[in-house]
Amino acid sequence: MHETRTRTSRRPRTAPMLTRSLAITTAVMLPALILRITGMHPDPVVALVLYGAAVVAASFVLAWAAEAAQIDVSGGLAIAVLALIAVLPEYAVDLYYAFVAGHDPAYAAFAAANMTGSNRLLMGVGWPLVVLIAVAVTARASGKPVRALALDPGNRVELGFLLVAGVVAFVMPATGQIHFVFGLALLAWFGFYLFKLTRGEPEEPDLIGTAAAIGALPTRARRSVVVALFVVAALVILACAEPFANSLVDAGTRLGIDQFLLVQWLAPLASEAPEFIIAALFAARGKGTAAIATLISSKVNQWTLLVGSLPLAYMAGGGSAALPLDARQVEEMLLTATQTLMGIALIFALRFSRGSAWLLLALFVVQFPITSTGGRLILSGIYGAVALAAFVVHRRHLLATLAAPWRGTATIHAGPVHPDGAGGPAHPGG
Repeated sequence: MHETRTRTSRRPRTAPMLTRSLAITTAVMLPALILRITGMHPDPVVALVLYGAAVVAASFVLAWAAEAAQIDVSGGLAIAVLALIAVLPEYAVDLYYAFVAGHDPAYAAFAAANMTGSNRLLMGVGWPLVVLIAVAVTARASGKPVRALALDPGNRVELGFLLVAGVVAFVMPATGQIHFVFGLALLAWFGFYLFKLTRGEPEEPDLIGTAAAIGALPTRARRSVVVALFVVAALVILACAEPFANSLVDAGTRLGIDQFLLVQWLAPLASEAPEFIIAALFAARGKGTAAIATLISSKVNQWTLLVGSLPLAYMAGGGSAALPLDARQVEEMLLTATQTLMGIALIFALRFSRGSAWLLLALFVVQFPITSTGGRLILSGIYGAVALAAFVVHRRHLLATLAAPWRGTATIHAGPVHPDGAGGPAHPGG
């Protein structure tokens, strides 16, 4: 009863926000849809801008719908399914590259590039961004120095799943391929992760912005709007995934820019932007622990479901049993695997320090001027050395983290931000 009154009272204020948000996203998506329906082929750069903008707009629509849908769904599995729907843009582009690579070997590099880029962007920018915002907000509110963000004990389950996937991921650079058997193993690990989610109880969602406006609608209207948004956004993404992916490659040729770099960073940036913005907004509202927990869960999805799906899409497109990785892709995969291991090591004591956030961000930024094999290998070595040092410092948490997937339940809770020096010893970078 109280919830109904709250939503009703907010409707006059939220209706204009919902109308405005949907009008803007519709205006951004329409040019790409017109191009797709009419079959027009504009300049590759123009196509990249229009299709990329449509993917970003559809990503926002999906994110709003997935958040608002949490009011009406129950159980961790339903929440996980909604999370998967929200990352459809990224998966659609990456799996398209892998599928085409099955009959056009030139695209094999792009499948790996998009996957490594999205993973490194999430951990190298998304994680630090949320932590730095949360720490700054709490410090301003308390008037005291704040050095770290505390994770909820339930997040050890996600970290356990990610740690196992992060260790076995070194099979890919070691073998120079992503074999379908390895992919099936990752998919099974992800399936087990979903099963663990069903064992926990989800919390009442804390909605903001347009998602809150949708949540404030009457029940029947809210459900109808959520379903409609899911359908429309999914159709837009599926319609734009192929031309967006191809325009990335064509625009690279047209502008004289490395196609690998465009696919590796521009496509993931477009699909990750809504998730980053929403997580940052939660952190700015003092919900930093919930925000970082969501991004950790996204990393589990990417490093299991996405990676595991690539060789299957490659086979479906006519390829062999293993998606091959050339020398450059092996280096990129090694960079991504060592960065993943470092990120886990820095926080598996359930404490994400401000120094660790800056270190992750700095090492992400420093990779761009590095163009040589030797430079990438050195950077991978730095990631690995920091990970090893952090694991040694926090070794007493290692067994608990490895055991968590087998006996815990995955939950996401809002939690406090530790004040200066609280929450255990500082790890490397802290």
